Amino acid sequence: MKLGIAVIGLLVSVACGSTSTAGSTNTLAGTLNVFAAASLTDAFNAEGRAFEQAHCGLTAGQPSTFAHNHLEIVVGRGNPKRIHSLADLAKPGVIYITEGATVPAGRYSLQALQKAGVKVKLKSEEGDVTSVISKIELGEADAGIVYATDVKAAGDKVAGVQIPDQYNVVAAYPITVIRGARESDAANAFIAFVLSANGQSILASYGFQPA
Repeated sequence: MKLGIAVIGLLVSVACGSTSTAGSTNTLAGTLNVFAAASLTDAFNAEGRAFEQAHCGLTAGQPSTFAHNHLEIVVGRGNPKRIHSLADLAKPGVIYITEGATVPAGRYSLQALQKAGVKVKLKSEEGDVTSVISKIELGEADAGIVYATDVKAAGDKVAGVQIPDQYNVVAAYPITVIRGARESDAANAFIAFVLSANGQSILASYGFQPA
């Protein structure tokens, strides 16, 4: 399994409580700074909104993998270049772009191509998956490799081509509380929520595979 390390900041305001069997109330309040892979931006915004309304107070314990993601070829709407496999990315006339090697998705793309024994002519290296998707949408490139969740998020502006499991690279997303976190109780509660059935269903709705 591979780990995504690109990060974004997400603020989650927490002000919720739960009543114990003894009748006392455990209240969590404050603002969480959540750092997650860039591909999780939309999904974690939804997680945060749902978390603010959910029952709080659970702990998650040790760092845990909470989701997986896999690679997919992204092409223009209608797939005008008729790209159906990694090998097709090497066809003459196909403008292929990818993320830079310092970006996790870029490294994984290289690994997938190596597994398939495909050598491509690279047009450009982009700073992130968003830039790759944007250029495909605008018709400035014909194909790229991104996460399946990125293709899903783009909707009908692009199309996706699946990569067989034997060539794919699966990204695993770990989650933990930063040492010395001021809002550790709320942070642990958020992790527990993400790992819960409700949290996992939100991630699934954005195309992430289960933990």
